[in-house]
Amino acid sequence: MSWMDQIGSLLQQYSGAGVQAAPDQAEDHFDRFAQAAPNSAVADGLAAAFRSNDTPPFPQMISQLFGQSSGYQRAGLLGTLISAAGPTIVSQILSRHGASGLAGLLGGGQDVSPEVAQQVPPEAVQEIAEAAEQKDPSVVDMASNFYAQHPQLVKTLGAAALTIALAKIASAQQGR
Repeated sequence: MSWMDQIGSLLQQYSGAGVQAAPDQAEDHFDRFAQAAPNSAVADGLAAAFRSNDTPPFPQMISQLFGQSSGYQRAGLLGTLISAAGPTIVSQILSRHGASGLAGLLGGGQDVSPEVAQQVPPEAVQEIAEAAEQKDPSVVDMASNFYAQHPQLVKTLGAAALTIALAKIASAQQGR
């Protein structure tokens, strides 16, 4: 049984112009979807939510997710953002946020340790994400792929973002 067979009727509630699912069901539906669907489908939905005019801007959502993430998740996201924004920009932003001591640890071309990542303020991450998106818009897709591996964390974005993600996935499946 394919993942679409398992959750096709659930996604039908999110297809078309009139979303029929109640917002309070979005978390449960996203859970069911994330358990059955491949990470690529989850990532596509997240990218749609990150780019939607009906959700907060991408940098704000990334900062929110970062604030809820474990040290390992923070380190992974920072690595993604550094690769898109560049170590120089990241160092400048960290300095503005009073974290200049971390700049050398983050920008040296090495992996970011979870311990160092825990010290980076979410406000700095929002600014880093904004700079990364301006320099390389594909960072939205990279962050979507990263967080598709952590669906429990994605639920902290709220019902609007989850509904948009599920609607995007439903419309993509209808087009197949």
